[in-house]
Amino acid sequence: MVTTTALEEELRRLAGSVPDPELPVLTLDDLGVLRAVHVRDADSVEVELTPTYTGCPAVEAMSTDIERVLHEHGIREVSVRTVLSPAWSTDDISDEGRRKLREFGIAPPRGGRPSGPVALDLGPTRTAADGPEPEPVRCPSCGSADTELLSRFSSTACKALRRCLSCREPFDHFKEL
Repeated sequence: MVTTTALEEELRRLAGSVPDPELPVLTLDDLGVLRAVHVRDADSVEVELTPTYTGCPAVEAMSTDIERVLHEHGIREVSVRTVLSPAWSTDDISDEGRRKLREFGIAPPRGGRPSGPVALDLGPTRTAADGPEPEPVRCPSCGSADTELLSRFSSTACKALRRCLSCREPFDHFKEL
């Protein structure tokens, strides 16, 4: 069992409060990419960060922002290490993060945060031509489940572009991974 110190918990809270550079409505803690903070000695810290996908261009900005925040709080040496295992998934987005996405006008990933093993069914991304989806993507503006996929990609690779057929508003959907 790994124990964390009060200082590590405080530094994790600070690092976790850094806004995501691509979705500034979310913090790194909301997004679930901050894995751990380890104090190595009095003024040296190692931070573990898992990108939303391998090669995510935002990791460099996240690392720089984490270093800045921890330097501002008296930590002289900060190293941010990218950790790829376990891989990040949309299940790592906190309930608070899902709420913030919805309020910002982005449909959060479908489903809740399951406990225990999750069945995985790999296949192509569904489109309107594929028939109904097992769980609809709800419009973050009006809540309607009557939505359609416009593009599998949006402003970032993590999101798809959809449109509500009830209120006609386009919106981003944070894709499930």
